[in-house]
Amino acid sequence: MTRLPRPATSGRFDAWPARAVRWLAGALALWLALCAWPAAAVAGQAAVPPLTARVTDLTNTLSPDQRNALEAQLAQYEQQRGSQIFILMVPSTAPETIDAYSIRVADAWKAGRKGIDDGVIVLIAKNNPNDLRKMRIEVGRGVQGSLTDAISGRILRDVMAPHFRSGDFFGGLAAGVAAVEAALNQEALPAPQLPASKPPQSDLSDFLPLLFIVFVIVMVVAMERRRFTGPGLPGAVADDPRQRVFQGQRGRFGPGGVGGLGGLGGMGGWGRGGGGGFGGGGGGFGGGGGGGFDGGGSSGNW
Repeated sequence: MTRLPRPATSGRFDAWPARAVRWLAGALALWLALCAWPAAAVAGQAAVPPLTARVTDLTNTLSPDQRNALEAQLAQYEQQRGSQIFILMVPSTAPETIDAYSIRVADAWKAGRKGIDDGVIVLIAKNNPNDLRKMRIEVGRGVQGSLTDAISGRILRDVMAPHFRSGDFFGGLAAGVAAVEAALNQEALPAPQLPASKPPQSDLSDFLPLLFIVFVIVMVVAMERRRFTGPGLPGAVADDPRQRVFQGQRGRFGPGGVGGLGGLGGMGGWGRGGGGGFGGGGGGFGGGGGGGFDGGGSSGNW
């Protein structure tokens, strides 16, 4: 059988796709490493859980009914007064003190309204040794005039600790929250506002991973196309079947094809929630409202 001669090709042309794949893999590996760096930077610290509800119990101490009762109590107060009170129960904050861990939680959760800073976080670390402290009330900047460090300490010692010593964590939390609410009621705070009916927004950082991937794809396609169709390029071979594919189907690989990536815009739904207040009526939860903290509050044991 007579074999047809193969079209002449360039060594650089054959090697280019492999180089492109290696470059793309390296770029993606670098991006993944950068994404993982913040987690590696805090290795050894107790993780701050995501804020998904007003009551977060990582110790399985509260029953579902007890958790729902506390959630309803906090939701009702938020609807009536606007201030956000969150409860977090963790096994331990070691190696950090509860004070250091609590401010990390406050920075991540942002309880309270932005600019008003009327959030409060009640934190319980059941298995902490006494030197790290077992309970804390973290108070937002805007309500430290009424919920002072001294009052926070009395709520911990005189209201919550007696319940905790008898194993009644639900009773201690319910009584402690009621005492916190009574203190906040002495603060002259703006009335709560109804949630604005506008679509959720997210900042540009939400889309950076998607934009990076799209940029890499566009660059690879553009460089591949130049290899085939650019005038006078050494890799362009006359009558190469691969060249005909690119030249004959410009809509697939040219700007029209890349433009098809616009359909990925629907993935913008990855954007973070937050900035929140309420997610709807009936006690719906939309996350922290952007409140600020500066370490005010008190810690203690039982």
